[in-house]
Amino acid sequence: MDQFPADTALIVIDVQVDFCPGGALAVEDGSAVVPLINPLMDRFSTVVLTQDWHPAGHHSFAAAHPAKAPFEMVEMPYGPQVLWPEHCVQGTPGAAFHPDLRTDPAQLVIRKGFRHRIDSYSAFFENDRRTVTGLRGYLSERGVRSLVLVGLATDYCVRHSAVDAARLGFQVTVAEDACRAIDLGGSLAEAHAEMAESGVRVVPSFAL
Repeated sequence: MDQFPADTALIVIDVQVDFCPGGALAVEDGSAVVPLINPLMDRFSTVVLTQDWHPAGHHSFAAAHPAKAPFEMVEMPYGPQVLWPEHCVQGTPGAAFHPDLRTDPAQLVIRKGFRHRIDSYSAFFENDRRTVTGLRGYLSERGVRSLVLVGLATDYCVRHSAVDAARLGFQVTVAEDACRAIDLGGSLAEAHAEMAESGVRVVPSFAL
């Protein structure tokens, strides 16, 4: 397969144990993305991994809200927030990358969601939409103008990363078969609509 130009980066979103079958917040068939992502890495000169990295008792966990259950909605100072099962707690086995995911080709790991009271879906911003992760600066310094996104989950962290990247001026492609979705209350259809409106290209990995 052809190499991508040096100004195109691969962003691998949250391919972690807790998001794969058997994990605390498992995405159906989530581990199936790994065999597609691993060979893709060799086609890019810039590869970035993101990692959900919550402190224990994170405010987005349902357990932090008495009488609330996982997947209920609450209002945070920054807006609506899904309450999640405890997942990807810092230093736990569930927060680790999937054991079969190649990590050695990555030049950077962006950890997100480590601020106790702010959740983080996007690789670029926390959910308050103001607190940056530093990824934009890193990519800009390396001359990156186009991104290919893969990983978990299509309708949350991939979606928000893709939309933010497009808003920041990157050309963005999502390799849909190298992603899997949660699809909570129609969230997958919403994700497709928002990505299309933002100019994000969604294609199968063989069409890259």
